[in-house]
Amino acid sequence: MNTWTDDELSRIGGAEELRIASYRADGTLRPYVTIWTVRSGDELYVRSAYGRGNGWFRRALASGTGRISAGGLERDVAFEEPADDVHAALDAAYHAKYDRHGPAIVATVTGGHAVGETIRLLPRT
Repeated sequence: MNTWTDDELSRIGGAEELRIASYRADGTLRPYVTIWTVRSGDELYVRSAYGRGNGWFRRALASGTGRISAGGLERDVAFEEPADDVHAALDAAYHAKYDRHGPAIVATVTGGHAVGETIRLLPRT
C-alpha cells in the first residue's frame, strides 16, 4: 500500500463527487457509481447514503479493491472499514462540505447509522 500524496488528497478530497467501482472476481471493473467523498487528515472516505445493503457498498467490501475517479485523477484503491474513532470527524467533514445541499440529504451520510456504512479508501500501486 502507498499513502496519498498531498496533491491527490487535495484533488480527490476537494472534488464535489467521486466515481467508484469495485473489481469483479474475474478482474474486470464493475460500472462506476457516483457518490460523495470527504477527506479527514491524510485519509479519504466514502459513505453509503442507502445503507450497508446498497449494491456498490456490498460489492466494494466483498471485493476489497476497486478504482476511483475524482478531481481529474483515477486510482486503484483498496476498500477498508475504518476504525470507530474517525466517525465524528467524518460527520463534521460531510457537514462542512455538503450542508449546502440541505439537512435531509446530508443526514443520509451522517449520524450513528453511518458508522457501519463507511469505507476508507487506500491507494494501491
